Amino acid sequence: MIDGVVKGVRWLLALTRAAAAIFLIASVAINFANIIGRYFFSISIPWAEEIMLFLMVGCVFTGCCAVAWEGRQIRMDVVVNMLPPKLRELANVLSELVLIATAIAVTVFAWPVITELAAFDERSQAANFPLVIPQSMVPIGYTLMGLLVAIRLVVRWRRGAGTADTSH
Repeated sequence: MIDGVVKGVRWLLALTRAAAAIFLIASVAINFANIIGRYFFSISIPWAEEIMLFLMVGCVFTGCCAVAWEGRQIRMDVVVNMLPPKLRELANVLSELVLIATAIAVTVFAWPVITELAAFDERSQAANFPLVIPQSMVPIGYTLMGLLVAIRLVVRWRRGAGTADTSH
């Protein structure tokens, strides 16, 4: 059962990493085209900055899934690393539970905003791009991040503390 879940997680991580890579490559390509147009042809793409920003949001909130699964998020853990192993593990689990709670809160609070953006068909100014798409990347990323951290905790608990193989 656990091995099937880990296999599903690996598939999800491959998908989110590919999406993050596509978003980043698209952003760089738009930036490159805008630079060439501006400096060689005196023409800039009016919507480039806006779309690059939306692509960066997508890149960050799909790329955070792999970070969450591997437990490599930014931490202020100088004090935690000085604790004895049992207390350190307790602090790490508490930190993971806070991350999950935060992911749930962000998702719950973002949902009404997302539905309103969709209902009113709000669009960006320069690109006329539907704002519901980049805005929905935030709760999607947080939901996946919280889910992956929860799965990682369960996998570690089921296999025994410290023996979970979350590598891919």
